[in-house]
Amino acid sequence: MDLSSAVTTTAATLRRRPGDLLPFYFLGTAVPVIARVGMFVALAGMYLHFELTGRLADARAALADADLSPPDPQDPEAMQAWAESVEPALSPLASPTAILLLVAGVLTTALIAVLAYAAISAGQLSAVAGRLRGERGLTAGIAGVRGRWLSFLGIYVAELLIWTGAALSGAAAVAGGFAVNPFLGAAVALGVLLVGFVGLLAVRIVFAFAPAAIVVDDATAFEAIAASVGFVRSNPADAAAYLVIAIGVLIGTGSAASGLAYLGAGAVVALLSAVVVAPALDVLKTALYGDYRDAVVPVSPPETGPIDQFRGGVRRGWVELLAFVRRSPGAHVVSIAVGVGFGALGWLAVDPLVGAVTTSIESRLVGHVPPAAAVNFFGNNWGVAIATATAGVALVIPALSSIAFNGVALGATAALESNPLALAAFVLPHGVFEIPALFVSGALGIRLGVVSWRTYRGRLSGEAFANALENAFWVLVGLGILLAVAGFIEGFISPYYWRPFV
Repeated sequence: MDLSSAVTTTAATLRRRPGDLLPFYFLGTAVPVIARVGMFVALAGMYLHFELTGRLADARAALADADLSPPDPQDPEAMQAWAESVEPALSPLASPTAILLLVAGVLTTALIAVLAYAAISAGQLSAVAGRLRGERGLTAGIAGVRGRWLSFLGIYVAELLIWTGAALSGAAAVAGGFAVNPFLGAAVALGVLLVGFVGLLAVRIVFAFAPAAIVVDDATAFEAIAASVGFVRSNPADAAAYLVIAIGVLIGTGSAASGLAYLGAGAVVALLSAVVVAPALDVLKTALYGDYRDAVVPVSPPETGPIDQFRGGVRRGWVELLAFVRRSPGAHVVSIAVGVGFGALGWLAVDPLVGAVTTSIESRLVGHVPPAAAVNFFGNNWGVAIATATAGVALVIPALSSIAFNGVALGATAALESNPLALAAFVLPHGVFEIPALFVSGALGIRLGVVSWRTYRGRLSGEAFANALENAFWVLVGLGILLAVAGFIEGFISPYYWRPFV
C-alpha cells in the first residue's frame, strides 16, 4: 500500500461509523480524571487527619487573625513580615503524616496514569486494527484492553529506558570531554547532538510502529519491537513518510495551539488533537503496517457526503441525548446531588478566606475576545464533559470525582466573588445550558461505570459493553451541541448584557 492509498484508507475508516472507533479516543481524554482519584483520596485522608488531630481548627483560628493580602512584591521586608504572619496558619498543616499522604497520593496518581494510558492505548490501537480487518472496532478494542495492556506498557517502558540511557551516556561523554579541555568538550557536545538527533529519529520511528505490530501480529512487546525494525528496513520510504507527516502534524497543531492560546482559545486545539489527530495518525500507521502483513481489508468511504454525514450525526446525537436523559433519571439525581453537595462544601470550605481573598468576574473578563472566548469555552467544557463521562468506565468513581471537583471549584469561586450579583448575571444565560450538560455527563459516567462493572463480572457481554460505548459517543455528540450553544452565549452575550443594570 502506497502512502496515498493509506491516507485514503485512513479518511474512509474515520468517516465510516465514527461511533465504532472514536469512543476509545474520547476515553483517552479521561486519563487525567481517572488518575487524579489517587490524589483526591490522599487529600481526603489529609483532611480527616487534620480534623481528627485538631490541626485544622488551629489553622482556621490562625487564619482568622492573619492578613492574607500579600504586600507589594517589590518590598522584601514587607514580604518577609507578611510570610512570618501567615506561617502560624500553615505550620499546623505540615505534619509528617500529611506529607506522607501527599507523597503517596502523587506516586499513586502517577502509577494510575501510566497504567490507564497503557490500557487505553491498547484499546485504541486494537479498535483501529479491528476496523481495518473489517471487524467491529469497539469489540476488538475491549478485547485489546484485556489482552494487550501489558505489551503496550512494555514498549513504553522500553522506550523510556532507551532514552534515559542515551541521555545519561551523552551527558557523561560531554562531561568527560570538558574535564579534559573546553575545546574537546564542545566537540563532543556537537557530536552527541548530531548522533542524538539521528538516534531520536531511528528510535522514534521504530517505536511509532511497535504498537501497530502488537495489535496486527498479536505480539509481545519484544516481538513487536523486532517486527517494527523489520518493517522499517523493508519499507523505509513509507516509514519515513509517516514520520514526516507525524512531525508536520505535530508542528502544525503546536503552532495552532500557540496562536489560539494567545487569543484565549487553546482548549479546542487540545481536544481536536486528542479525538481527531491522534486517531488519524494511529489509523495511518496501522494501515501501513497492516498492509505489510497483508492484514488490511479495503475500506470504502460512506455513500453520503461529509456535509450530509455531519448533519445526520448532529441529528442522531441530539436524539440520543434526549433519549438518555429520559431513561436514566436515577443516574441524573445522583449526579446532581454530588455536584450541588460538593458545591456547598466548596462554599463552606473557603469561609475563613472570605474578605481576605477575593475573585472578580469583571477582572476575569478584561481582554475578552468574543469569538476566541466562545470557541475556548466550547472546547474546554466539551472536553470536561467527554472526560467526565468516559472516566466512568473505571467503575464510576472518577466520573463522580470530576463532578465533585467542579462543584467545589464553582462553590469556592462563588463564595469569594467580590460582586455576587455580577457573577450571577454573567452565569445565568449560558449556565442554563452548560450546568445541566455537565450533570448529564456525570450521569453518563455513572451508566458506563455500571455497565463496565457488569461486564467485568461476566453479567454482560463485550458486545453489550461496546453498544454502551457507542451510545455514549452519540450522547456526547448531543452534549457538544448543547455546549456549543452555551459557548456562543458565554462568549458573545453573557459578558455584556448585564453591565448597564448592575
